[in-house]
Amino acid sequence: MKNLLYTLSIFLVFSSCSDVLDIDDINNYSPELVWNDENLANAYMANLYQMFGNWNTGADQTSQQLAGIHWYDNRINISNGEYKSWNYNRIRQINQAIVDVNAGELPQEVKDNITGQALFMRAYTYFDMVVYHGGVPYITLPQDRYEDDLYVARNSTAECFDLLIQDLDQAIAFLPENIETGSGDYGKIDGNFAKAFKAKVLLYKASPQFNPTNPWDNAHWQEAYQANKTAYESLLSQGFALVDDYGGVALEERNPEVVFSVINSYPDKSANWDFGVRPGSESRGPASACPTWEFIKEYPMLDGKRYDDPSGQYYMDEEEFLQNYWKDRDPRFEKSIVWNGKVYEVSGKSGKRQYTSLGVAHELDDFGINPKAATNSTNLDRYTGFFILKNSLLDLTQPEVQQYDVDYVVMRFAEVMLNYAETANETGDPATAVQMLKMIRERAGILPGNDEMYGLNVGSREEIREAILAERNIELSFEGRRFWDLRRLRMLDRLDGATKHGVEAIAVNPDGSEQSLAEARERAGTYSLVEENFKYQVLQVPRSGVRVSVVPDTYYFFPIQASVIDKNPSIEQNIDWGGTFDPTLK
Repeated sequence: MKNLLYTLSIFLVFSSCSDVLDIDDINNYSPELVWNDENLANAYMANLYQMFGNWNTGADQTSQQLAGIHWYDNRINISNGEYKSWNYNRIRQINQAIVDVNAGELPQEVKDNITGQALFMRAYTYFDMVVYHGGVPYITLPQDRYEDDLYVARNSTAECFDLLIQDLDQAIAFLPENIETGSGDYGKIDGNFAKAFKAKVLLYKASPQFNPTNPWDNAHWQEAYQANKTAYESLLSQGFALVDDYGGVALEERNPEVVFSVINSYPDKSANWDFGVRPGSESRGPASACPTWEFIKEYPMLDGKRYDDPSGQYYMDEEEFLQNYWKDRDPRFEKSIVWNGKVYEVSGKSGKRQYTSLGVAHELDDFGINPKAATNSTNLDRYTGFFILKNSLLDLTQPEVQQYDVDYVVMRFAEVMLNYAETANETGDPATAVQMLKMIRERAGILPGNDEMYGLNVGSREEIREAILAERNIELSFEGRRFWDLRRLRMLDRLDGATKHGVEAIAVNPDGSEQSLAEARERAGTYSLVEENFKYQVLQVPRSGVRVSVVPDTYYFFPIQASVIDKNPSIEQNIDWGGTFDPTLK
């Protein structure tokens, strides 16, 4: 049974509201309606859990993983609402909960638990704001528009990190260390999630984004290392672990790898992942997220090395790889990607293969410009010839792709391991960093090799750093991490000026000549066309409109929206956006 935390209704009437720091309106409610009734108090908190989000197929369109040019010129500016995080309405609701629950008459253990959840939520919300903008006004009490000074200046970024850690430490003290998977409270924040998140916060604090003048040797790395080591060892001692099958990381609910997840319960709260990743013919509309050729190339080979590494067992040059890209890959590739000719037994269709070839595939699935097809694909600006398999429930029938409720994993043990690896590498413990990588690759199914290194090339601190970043790209694929990793590490130049591509498949005869489309369609109808029955060519995507990403260095910190400053003249703008506020830790 799904946790009732997310199905409780809250019988409160809130007045019209706006941001606390916007001064005009402030949420009001009668505390006695809530904080003397445990069910209503939990319902109030349940509404706040929406902050953790849910399934989002397009989360990595901001990187090279998925098709679509997200970063066009001037996408972010001081006037629009793009990439602005200024959520003081939520902060006020959280602060009100902390004050009011402790003024009520609930049992002390209930008060403490709600206080711990609220403190964590406050830190979680402020962390998002700090990552976006640097230091922000760190308000810890509900603001009264008649009695309080609402023209609050920004705390420094250093002060914000100190207050974040203070909130998280207090939350950990109040929260139960671990909520068992069989508990009716499963899905609520516990101490394990709080410790792992605190470790992530300190990783960010140490990272180059906040320390551009001393990115790798600043003192914050040691603090981050200790927090990540503590989180990893604590979770490990309680039975958290990598699940055996990478394909089940998110689909096997409440497995040992899940540190925290959002509980979905249809019809009140459902998942929509399959709706967004399946080919159009197997969904209720075109796929909204398709992997790029650039990302296909990033997956290692079965020996853990890149396809173009001459020392690898499966070395191929660029053209050979294009014609054989699905062979001998990291097993995570097969569990994450759908390609032309792949066996894809969706909706219970035994033996079904997925085709993308123009003139052969279903018109909702095709991709290409083959003139012999005598028709234009309608998918050239959104498809790539690849689809996402990761986290997809193949047994769902087509009508069910918007009617299921798999829980959404917010944090898992693999991310904790990778965070730990990164801090270990930057603090003189490369052995731990490499060991984390080896364990993740072992679970993936990569061959260990004679040297038991799983294809890793990690002779120096810099090589380990790149290996961790590459592993995060694959292990956490489509989970919305890649852009934020590159931004945190001040590597946005890897996205600036970048283009994206897909791969067209054209059916061929054994002698290499192009097969007639009539014959190809007939063979496709019985799923007898396999990958080797096609030749492949690379096409830039999209085929029209903006085709090159523009990601300037000013995006390391996003601007405060001009309307916020207009309402509160005490707020300074960031230095890269015409202001005087330095969002770094200097």
